[in-house]
Amino acid sequence: MNGMRKALLVTAVTVCALTGGTVGPAAAVTDPLLPHPGPDGLVWVEEHTGDGGVASGGAWDKLPTILTVACEGGGDVQVTMQSQGTEVAAFSVGCPAGTAGTGSVAMEAGIVRPGSFTITVDASSQNVRWSLTVTQPE
Repeated sequence: MNGMRKALLVTAVTVCALTGGTVGPAAAVTDPLLPHPGPDGLVWVEEHTGDGGVASGGAWDKLPTILTVACEGGGDVQVTMQSQGTEVAAFSVGCPAGTAGTGSVAMEAGIVRPGSFTITVDASSQNVRWSLTVTQPE
């Protein structure tokens, strides 16, 4: 993982911690809904319950961007991603009880602008458990 991506992952983790997201081995009492995204990852929210989101920086406009959300617990989540104040993705994911539902959007290079972005997750119930990743494969 290059130094810039490592710094950005640390920034995203810090933002999650400040907004109530949980990160690291002590966070989940069950298996994670999504695995760590590896070196292509900009953001990984290992687990959160109810409404939430994340803000991060370091997106490149020369790489495609993939936003993936998984959830479970009944109900659904509405996901919105903004890049530099412009909505670039919006979708919903069904969250079955007892199993994970997954949704993803792949954006071509240039859709996500360079710099910061935000993702909002609006859960239909405070019992919905979700995870998300943002990757920029090289």
